[in-house]
Amino acid sequence: MKVALLGPVAWRTPPRHYGPWEQVTGLLAEGLAARGVDVTLFATRDSITAATLDGVVPHGYGDDPGLDGRVQEALHVAHALSRSAEFDLVHNHLDWLPLAFAAHCRAPMLTTVHGFSGSGILPAYRDARSAYVSISDSDRAKGLDYVATVYHGVDLDGLPFTAAPGDGLVSFGRIHPDKGTHTAIEIARRAGRRLTIGGIVHDERYFAETVAPHIDGDRVVFLGPVGPADRPRVLGEAAALLHPIAFDEPFGLSVVEAMVCGTPVVAYARGSMPEVVDESVTGVLADDVDSAVEAVGRAVALDRSRCRERARERFGADRMVADYLALYQRIARRP
Repeated sequence: MKVALLGPVAWRTPPRHYGPWEQVTGLLAEGLAARGVDVTLFATRDSITAATLDGVVPHGYGDDPGLDGRVQEALHVAHALSRSAEFDLVHNHLDWLPLAFAAHCRAPMLTTVHGFSGSGILPAYRDARSAYVSISDSDRAKGLDYVATVYHGVDLDGLPFTAAPGDGLVSFGRIHPDKGTHTAIEIARRAGRRLTIGGIVHDERYFAETVAPHIDGDRVVFLGPVGPADRPRVLGEAAALLHPIAFDEPFGLSVVEAMVCGTPVVAYARGSMPEVVDESVTGVLADDVDSAVEAVGRAVALDRSRCRERARERFGADRMVADYLALYQRIARRP
């Protein structure tokens, strides 16, 4: 079977810092190649992979203000689909744009919906010739015919267990109102614990007005973007991860990564969180600041080794690869 993985090009695959779509696509490419699948990864030309790499975008447009992301994505999709006849399946990880040209794809297309940026893009999904995979049961749009839900997998070997963490908390992800960074600061303050914040700033005004005034280098520490080399330490050394989201989270990679390190999660029960977090095993769900403050005490008392084992069972990259291979065999034009 010959498979084309049509990856995103906002960042390199795998990403140096932020880039959840790139991270998942890269792990899938590595896993498929390790299983002997003839896979070509369409990504930025500086990407690193054991698969065959092809692309026209020199590097991630998120790293280069001189690159217009709309233009780079259009060129990227056009190039990949021009080769689609060479493959038995094209697996799209690039949101709606390839769907607009799905009629020109000469192989069956499978699209992993990494999240909907808004209802305005739904017509591109509803009219396209593609099968769809959701990344959680909660993140499904009405009217789309999904063939499966495949939870993201993470690199288990790259997330070692931390048995004896510190007493501080961590908030990890985009600095944006959706992620509730300011709420995490309030929860940590009321719980009487230090908070470490890691992530790229996606909303400069929000950061300047509601996050930065609380950063003092002691009770609230801001690390900025945290790459794969430092992520296990930052997540593993925390007593718990705070995820007080203000939107319906499609999946939550940082939540899973923390749990694999043995760090339990306190998350608002929105979107995928009731699916991803096993209550009183890998974390505690809350509804507001008051319940989250109370949940911190219960979360830090959870068995970290049990937390890790449950997360490893559910969210390893090998499981994700196996799930997708089963789908490929159903959808591809030949086994």
